[in-house]
Amino acid sequence: MSDSVIALKDVNLSLQGNAGRVDILHDITLDVPRGTSLGLIGPSGSGKSSLLMLIGGLEQASSGSVTVLGRDLTAMSEDALARFRRDNMGVVFQSFHLIPTMTALENVATPLELAGHRDAFDRARAELEAVGLGHRLDHYPAQMSGGEQQRVALARALAPRPAILLADEPTGNLDGANGQAIIDLLFGLSDRHGATLILVTHATDLANRCDRVVRLTDGRIDEPARKAAE
Repeated sequence: MSDSVIALKDVNLSLQGNAGRVDILHDITLDVPRGTSLGLIGPSGSGKSSLLMLIGGLEQASSGSVTVLGRDLTAMSEDALARFRRDNMGVVFQSFHLIPTMTALENVATPLELAGHRDAFDRARAELEAVGLGHRLDHYPAQMSGGEQQRVALARALAPRPAILLADEPTGNLDGANGQAIIDLLFGLSDRHGATLILVTHATDLANRCDRVVRLTDGRIDEPARKAAE
């Protein structure tokens, strides 16, 4: 597909463990058009997070091709992949991964500074205000609730204006109300920035907010459907 921002072709992933080789993903072929949202669902251990890691260049495919924004990730070095992620992707995990000794503003601004943005703190402030944390700029993670910490993580992921936003169970550590607020922000900010969104979730109702839903079972893509079965 000519408009694909993400294209996987015949991808397999195997990892070596203490008990020998473990086959995680099998013959994955997937295209994601630019500016769309894709929900990845399936039971625990089905390979959802591993697929997200491959798309983000955080894991290397054992075979097949992984093309993102026209670049073959399987041919890139670790350093090149790190730069590519920094410049093109935002990642939100279930765990917030904030730096405890930095304020909310510093947590969001630091990646921007490392990427060479001179307006790092202005952009960080604007993004924190966009997620409703303009009053928490100088607070440290330990001074914030789980929902607030995930908002900081979301602001950090979106501040560089990434072309692709990867979210791995972003509401997994939050209660229902906070989780719903984060999802609303995730989709709203993704739409505002025009980012392509890949969302890993166990929740069918969340996945069904995406343009397309793909179910994984035992490391394989089931027959894909636009929406998941209730």
